[in-house]
Amino acid sequence: MPADSSAPRYAGGCQCGAVRYVLTAAPRAASVCHCRMCQKAGGAPFMVFAGVKNADLTFTRGAPAKYSSSDIAERGFCAACGTPLTYQMKGGKSISVTIGSLDDPNLFPPRRQLGVEGTLHWVEGLAALPGQRTDEWLAAAKIENVGNHQHPDHEI
Repeated sequence: MPADSSAPRYAGGCQCGAVRYVLTAAPRAASVCHCRMCQKAGGAPFMVFAGVKNADLTFTRGAPAKYSSSDIAERGFCAACGTPLTYQMKGGKSISVTIGSLDDPNLFPPRRQLGVEGTLHWVEGLAALPGQRTDEWLAAAKIENVGNHQHPDHEI
């Protein structure tokens, strides 16, 4: 049966472009997770996910490698560049993608926080820290060309 061309499509993938995916339904239950497993899996203070039914996620290029981070869940990531891509309960009927791996991560803001017992004490103050645009930081560091090797946030 041909795909419904009127269905929403939200694309994403890893930073090197070896793994790309499309969601054919808007994610639900977008959340921030502060648990220690997510901190280690993302190498960050927290991870941000949005879930869809398994049938609503299609890998259009490559496929993620998988790691069983616990007895109940596995995480998908790009074996070439390491980008975290998915989280899924083993045998689950839904799967979550990392919001940062979406081509437009602004589309699905988180609505809740999980694993709050693992929240790092300094996370709450992040919004109050002084900020600087990337171009300003590069100019101050006298870096003229970054030489970006990442896949663009769209298909080429």
